[in-house]
Amino acid sequence: MPVAYVLINSEIGAEEEVLKELKKIKSVKEAYVVYGVYDIIAKVEADSMDKLKEIITWNIRRLEKVRSTLTMMVVEPA
Repeated sequence: MPVAYVLINSEIGAEEEVLKELKKIKSVKEAYVVYGVYDIIAKVEADSMDKLKEIITWNIRRLEKVRSTLTMMVVEPA
C-alpha cells in the first residue's frame, strides 16, 4: 500500500483549522501540528500510487488555508 508523508504550511493561525479538515479525509491516517519550518505533518495511505497522488493533489493541496506542501513518498513500507 503506497504511503506518503505530507509536510504542510498553512496560513498563519489556521493550523488547527487545517488539521481538523485533514482528519476528515479518509486516507489521512495521522496528522499533527508541529514546530519548525512546516506547520503540519500528515501520513497518507491509498490503494495505489495514482490514488495517493490524486488525494494529495485534489484533497489536501486544495484545502482553503493550505499555502504549500512538500510530499515525501515512502520507498518501502515496513
